[in-house]
Amino acid sequence: MVSQLKPVALTSPSSIARHPLLQTVEGTVQVFTAVHRSFFTNVMVQALRIADQGKAVLIVQFLKGGIHQGPDQPMQFGQNLDWIRGNMARCLHNPESISPSEKQAVNDLWSHTKSVVSLGRYGLIVLDELSLAVNHGIIPTQDVVDFLRQRPPQVDVILTGPAMPDALLAVADQVTEFRRNFLP
Repeated sequence: MVSQLKPVALTSPSSIARHPLLQTVEGTVQVFTAVHRSFFTNVMVQALRIADQGKAVLIVQFLKGGIHQGPDQPMQFGQNLDWIRGNMARCLHNPESISPSEKQAVNDLWSHTKSVVSLGRYGLIVLDELSLAVNHGIIPTQDVVDFLRQRPPQVDVILTGPAMPDALLAVADQVTEFRRNFLP
């Protein structure tokens, strides 16, 4: 047995009846930060759970390279999770050793991220090690603040990295700081 739904032709968008309780939930900005750089697994669990629930997820790793991926060649995990890194030969650790071509790769990735987010396809965006890209002077802080304020309203964003700039913390709806407590 086959069933098919037939769309109803509407004369104007104003003729659509909307229930007052069915409104778009506004997305949040979450920050995950720590002195150490080993908490990405916690963010990945959240991204995978959201993707498994059917929402499209984009993970952007700004300082990871080594696989010559770039914005034009995202890795796809299942049908709901895209993962992109900069098109560079190595991972960036030391700001003094970042070459002009590596800075350009990070900027290309940032430009690509802003353009695909503006299309509204993704429900969750993870911007991994964004604080380091900002603190290394590659991506301007104000550009990130503007991006967060101008994103489609339903998009959730997760920012990660150590030493998150105060301007980004001020925009966040939730800030999570991972600490290691050593018990005696």
